Amino acid sequence: MPAPSSPLPRACRQVLSLDDFEPLARRHLPRPIHAYISGAVEDNHALAENRRAFADLALRPRVLAGVAQRDLGFALFGHRYAAPIGLAPMGISALSAYRGDVVLAQAAQQANVPAIMSGSSLIRLEEVMAAAPHTWFQAYLPGEQAQIDGLLDRVQAAGVQTLVITVDTPVAANRENNVRAGFSTPLKPSLSLAWQGISHPRWLLGTFLKTLLRHGMPHFENNYATRGAPILSANVLRDFSDRAHLAWPHLAAIRQRWPGQLVVKGILTPEDAAIARDHGADGLIVSNHGGRQLDGAVAPLRVLPAIVRAVPGLPVMLDSGVRRGTDAVKALALGARCVFVGRPFNYAAAVAGLAGVAHAIGLLREEISRDMAMLGLTRLDQITPACIRPVASAADYFPPTETHP
Repeated sequence: MPAPSSPLPRACRQVLSLDDFEPLARRHLPRPIHAYISGAVEDNHALAENRRAFADLALRPRVLAGVAQRDLGFALFGHRYAAPIGLAPMGISALSAYRGDVVLAQAAQQANVPAIMSGSSLIRLEEVMAAAPHTWFQAYLPGEQAQIDGLLDRVQAAGVQTLVITVDTPVAANRENNVRAGFSTPLKPSLSLAWQGISHPRWLLGTFLKTLLRHGMPHFENNYATRGAPILSANVLRDFSDRAHLAWPHLAAIRQRWPGQLVVKGILTPEDAAIARDHGADGLIVSNHGGRQLDGAVAPLRVLPAIVRAVPGLPVMLDSGVRRGTDAVKALALGARCVFVGRPFNYAAAVAGLAGVAHAIGLLREEISRDMAMLGLTRLDQITPACIRPVASAADYFPPTETHP
């Protein structure tokens, strides 16, 4: 959390949990932009299932364990982080918060937790890496090797050490909520869109117009080696069709070319986890994209144990649905090395910039520390399956009939 000498911004003073940022961001942001962040896909079944999976597990506290000193640090890819939480990649975050990609990366670096910059970002990768050199970069890759090679050359030249390849976006998802809210990429000028800006003056002046005046019209800067489409256009459409050609041979070629850490994000089966390992992945992120791709996709938490067993020794991380310290503890108990969180950090940046994200990181870190104390734990390696159990089973209430000799 921010140092005592840096009081919380007024907007954050009543924010006691990550979920508290959402209503504040909803009031601050134009409806299409809030809908893009908050929405999932189709009927939101995957979004709801992500939370339900955490609720289906209960914690088993142990007492009188002497927990006055607790260490949340952990090692990953040669770096020791301060807490097992990270900032997931979030597209167009510079449209929800002024210089959003920089803000998120800097807050994570100051807190010494990992952050992943999105390939669908509106600030050049090179600028973000200059501001926060340890930031990971997540790429949405086309299935065309020459374009992949060009992007890899650029990413390497920018100083990225950990490359994250997202593999669950072969086609554009059916995000009906975006259509209903008037969101598209790029955004199309309209009277409705203009009214959304005018009716949200703090966002209009503090984010959009400030960006235009200081940096020009935002573009998708990092999908390819060269600049992409502008964020506002009457006739330009982003083309996702080239992602459908991406396949395992491309990952093998990337592994041969990429000298740094290679993480594959979007794995939901043990079979694909093993294939990714065999193609040279250094780590995996079990994810259903926060429920934003395939509605009805299995919740990452439910398949996490099987994936961890399928790739022994390989760091397995998780995102999608983490909102509390107890969620992080449950994922760690099932074998995750750390967890990544998306939407709440985006809301925090929109509400209060760098200080908002720092507050959000601090809230989650303190929850994990408090939860460990309640569980009788002092180190992350003590978080094991023994700390959790299903919420209920018939045997709890109706034990087997005792037999006597």
